[in-house]
Amino acid sequence: MEELRRSYARLCEESGAEPQEAVLDRLDHRRGRLNLAAQSLSAATCEALGTLLRHEVRIAEISLSDCMLSEEGAKLLLHGLCSNTAVRSLDLKGNNLRAVGAEALGKLLRQNKAIQSLTLEWNNLGTWEEGFSAFCGGLGANQALQRLDLRNNQIDHRGAEALAAALRANSRLQELDLRWNNMGLLGGRALARGLPANRTLRRLELAGNNIPGDVLATLEQATGHNEDRLGALREKQIRTRVLSREVRSLKEEKAKQFLDLMETIDKQRDELGRSNRSWAGRVDQLQEALDERHSITNSLKAKLRMTEAALTLSEQKLRDLGDLLSASERDQASLSERHSQELKLERQGAAERESGLLQDLAAAAEKNLLLRNQVDELEGRSKAQQELLFQTKEELTHTTANLKLRLAQAQEHLEAEKKRFKQGLEEAENLRLKEVAQVTRHTEEAERALQERVQRLEAVRISLEEELSVAKAALMSERGRAEEELVKARNQARLEEQQRLAHLEEKVRLLGEARDQAQACCLQQKQAVDQAQAQARHLSLQEDSWRRQLNLLQQELSDKEREKVAEVNQVRVALQEQMGHLEAERAAQEGLKEKIAALERQLKVMSNSHREALLDRESESVSLREKLRLKEAEFSRLREEEAQRASLLHTAVMAYVQGSPLGTLGLRK
Repeated sequence: MEELRRSYARLCEESGAEPQEAVLDRLDHRRGRLNLAAQSLSAATCEALGTLLRHEVRIAEISLSDCMLSEEGAKLLLHGLCSNTAVRSLDLKGNNLRAVGAEALGKLLRQNKAIQSLTLEWNNLGTWEEGFSAFCGGLGANQALQRLDLRNNQIDHRGAEALAAALRANSRLQELDLRWNNMGLLGGRALARGLPANRTLRRLELAGNNIPGDVLATLEQATGHNEDRLGALREKQIRTRVLSREVRSLKEEKAKQFLDLMETIDKQRDELGRSNRSWAGRVDQLQEALDERHSITNSLKAKLRMTEAALTLSEQKLRDLGDLLSASERDQASLSERHSQELKLERQGAAERESGLLQDLAAAAEKNLLLRNQVDELEGRSKAQQELLFQTKEELTHTTANLKLRLAQAQEHLEAEKKRFKQGLEEAENLRLKEVAQVTRHTEEAERALQERVQRLEAVRISLEEELSVAKAALMSERGRAEEELVKARNQARLEEQQRLAHLEEKVRLLGEARDQAQACCLQQKQAVDQAQAQARHLSLQEDSWRRQLNLLQQELSDKEREKVAEVNQVRVALQEQMGHLEAERAAQEGLKEKIAALERQLKVMSNSHREALLDRESESVSLREKLRLKEAEFSRLREEEAQRASLLHTAVMAYVQGSPLGTLGLRK
């Protein structure tokens, strides 16, 4: 150790500091251990020791407890130990290490690969959060430290969380002492979360941390698992060592026996060949039996796979049936909503059509009243002008004949339209009965046809009114001509009458004046008056015929109104039938729902049966696995028996060789 003292003195002189006598004495205290406990070390001494220990390989244990190291001194000393590869134990108890010391310790743990035991009792590492997190980071990266003492370091729950993170990453630490800190419930829980990831920590001391008993129990359980695991690992290592020793001894013995048996092997080669052939035959038989068992197991596995595939297919079918049921339910819901909407629309359309038909009937009634009023006015005018229309007989006959023809044509046209209308109604009814789904379209087409036919009837009525107006105008013109012939003697009055014929009211006034003038000349023209009276009678007969025709037209209009009412009733009946069909569809939907419920029940029954089948198959698979396990145990037993037989045969051969005279000769040699 004299060399160490000289190196220490030289380093102190180089740094300009005096070497401490206590350090010099302790350097020579005992080989392999440096004990500087309770010695006050300066920063220069720490620097010199750090430089000395950087490459020193003769010191394996360092004790610096209660040395009251400064922050700078601790940093320099630990920096020197970072590259040391000989120190196995380091004691820094009671040095009041703080943030700088914690960071230096973290760096030491990151870089040093030799220290296995580190004592840091009675320091203040936990009060500095950043420094302690750096220390925990170094601990997590270290893969050499096995024992760590952190008693009385003011570690709180945040420090416990950092320690838990370090324990997750560390895979070497076996003992950790955290007694008399201030972790509390949160710190205990953090450690409990971090310990399951650690596989090596077997001893954890947590007394005096205010941690509840249940958390301590979980932590003890985790460390117990690790201890059991490490114990099993140690036992395994011991067994491997023992087995390796036995194997070496057996190898040596076999080598010796091989040298002894070389002489006897040649003589007994034939016997051994025969025995080997017999054993080879038996091994082949056993191999064939094993192959058969393997084929049986493979067939059983294939059957299991087939059953699992069948079960998956049945489950897929069940899922498909469930999807189909849900889709059918959605379709039924959408159909019911669509039918309800179509019913609402049809009801609204029927109401609108009824209101439109009622309005049309009211308009037709009003038009009939207007026509009657016009007819009455025409009758009054015709009565007032009877005396002046005697000469218009022939022309009126022609016009009446034309009117009759036109009326006959109009009647034929009306009858044809009625037939067409009836045919259209029959076709619409047939289409409604055949195509229930297209009721709305057919009703709209029927409505359009009805409207077109009503428009046609209105056009016919308007044309008839126009013809009547034309006839009236022709009558008026004929009356004017008669007046011109009657008042040939008075050209001036005839000219005035021709001028006033442009308008009906003027014509009526002119006819009145002409009638007054004609009364003055009636004595002179009695024959003309008689003829005019005859013509008036004929005109009255024509007017009666016109009235009858008007009555017929009114009857036709009333018949048309009744037909419209009948059509409305038919539409109502059709709507009621559609309502009945929709109700029947609803009943069918309810039946479908019942069927769906029955199918769901069947599916439940099938699923239960499949589950039972699955349970049965699982029980069968378990039984088959048990049988396989038993067969494997039997095979292992057979192998062990064969091994025992082989060992017995080997011992018998050895005994035979040793007992034979050749063996005794070989032993003597």
